[in-house]
Amino acid sequence: MLRLCCYLSPSASKLLPLPTCRFAKVKFFRVRAFGTAAPIAAEKNGGDTFFAEEDVSWKSLGVSDRLSQSLSSIGFQRPSLVQAACIPNILSGADVVVAAETGSGKTHGYLVPLIDKLSKSGGISGGGLLEREATKSRQLSLVLCPNVMLCEQVVRMANCLCNNSGEPFLKVAAVCGRQTWPVKEPDVMVSTPAAILNYIHTVDSENGHRSDFIRSLTHVVFDEADMLLCGSFQNQVIRVINMLRFDEKQLSHLSNHEVEMLTRLSPDSPFGCDQEDVNGDSLEDCSDKVDDVEDDSSATESEVDCKVAKRTDWRRVRKTYERSKQYIFVAATLPVNGKKTAGGVLTRMFPDACWVSGSYLHCHNPRLKQKWIEVTTDTQADALIDSVKNGTQSSGTLRTMVFANTVEAVEAVAKILTRVGIECFCYHRNCSLEERAERLAGFQQRGGVFVCTDAAARGLDVPNVSDVIQAEFATSAVDFLHRVGRTARAGQPGLVTSLYTESNRDLVAAVRRSENTGEPVEKAFSRKRSFRNKLKKRGSINKNVAEEPLLSL
Repeated sequence: MLRLCCYLSPSASKLLPLPTCRFAKVKFFRVRAFGTAAPIAAEKNGGDTFFAEEDVSWKSLGVSDRLSQSLSSIGFQRPSLVQAACIPNILSGADVVVAAETGSGKTHGYLVPLIDKLSKSGGISGGGLLEREATKSRQLSLVLCPNVMLCEQVVRMANCLCNNSGEPFLKVAAVCGRQTWPVKEPDVMVSTPAAILNYIHTVDSENGHRSDFIRSLTHVVFDEADMLLCGSFQNQVIRVINMLRFDEKQLSHLSNHEVEMLTRLSPDSPFGCDQEDVNGDSLEDCSDKVDDVEDDSSATESEVDCKVAKRTDWRRVRKTYERSKQYIFVAATLPVNGKKTAGGVLTRMFPDACWVSGSYLHCHNPRLKQKWIEVTTDTQADALIDSVKNGTQSSGTLRTMVFANTVEAVEAVAKILTRVGIECFCYHRNCSLEERAERLAGFQQRGGVFVCTDAAARGLDVPNVSDVIQAEFATSAVDFLHRVGRTARAGQPGLVTSLYTESNRDLVAAVRRSENTGEPVEKAFSRKRSFRNKLKKRGSINKNVAEEPLLSL
């Protein structure tokens, strides 16, 4: 059975229980969810779909006075709808999944409560073993992001929150790419899965530094969680989660005087745990199971029974343990249509997590206007140039992002625009890390035209992007949602112009239907199948229609 306990939250302080829904399923899960109720808030706020109601303040959410003042000083007078829904849950210490549309304030939604909690926890003391063990080393927060650029962006946003003396509340550092590990560990560490695993496996284990580091992590955030739980990141992230969970179990057993059970583990494994518990379950099976004892012809029947009993006892004990870490998952696209999707994985691995969902998740943002232009190979370049020249200006500065599907197409678009006197920044995977950082900073500061692949579509927050142009139509639903999410952020309006060819006509029609009906595009989600493959499966695309060539010079 699948049981959903949902709550409607126009503000954090007003939770209205909705009827329980039951669906026939093999397993039983209990999910507590919070919606942002944007339509209700918009009606009260004069059509505003970004900010929470006027009577909702940072202080009313539980944020300290000094941090509230800091937020106001940098222009955040009151929280967004998503922040109003997620901050109280994060402050409560619960595991939280934040799935909300791009530009809804998710990053500050987790940074604000974490900074508030860590800045207050310096003098925590307790009489129990659990408290003493947890505070042997100071509490740290870990934020995992899929790439270096997002890590550095999170650090910049955190460092903007300063006290009365103008210094950041906490020391926040990015540890990834070519940056060396800091001599003194920061309060909030922002890293990639590969970098953090590399550190864990190279830190001095003989003196207990490795286990001390893992134990000091009390809050762990997975930003762009849908990406981290799929593809090339999934094994690294699942390994990190299992290491953290094992430390929680180990600490819980110590506090409950279950040291004898821990001594059965192999001393040669990391953190004193066996390899199976560190590696943990895969995405295909995230539940705790009793493994069969390997066939050993030399073992007696009593020895085999003993092995089974020990393994079964350990599995039974580890299912229930006292929690000492908080897990927060944040994503702008979180498909749940399948047990191997990111949402399905989280539902199985964290069945008690609170889910905060944005009202426009996977849906059309009402602040966003879309323009659709069908082109041919002969008219594509002219339509592109006209779309860029007709771009709107925000705050007196033109900021337009132009997306293409490949590195070659990005270079071709840049040359087409340069020939007509339009200067632009190029951003793709073939640019060095230094070049990407320099070009992104130039675009943020001076504005202009930013031609890029989907490397710039996810997570990057560039204020006041007024226009997004798809020189080539997105190849997946996830890419489409992240592209259009670069504009109309933080309550601002935006325009998306999509150029498409005849071969994309059915695809565009499907997207526009979703836009007009207000339905999510979630059924098209897949990291292994494109939009077009989804439509082909339904027989929506004429197989005789030839694919139009990419932009050419």
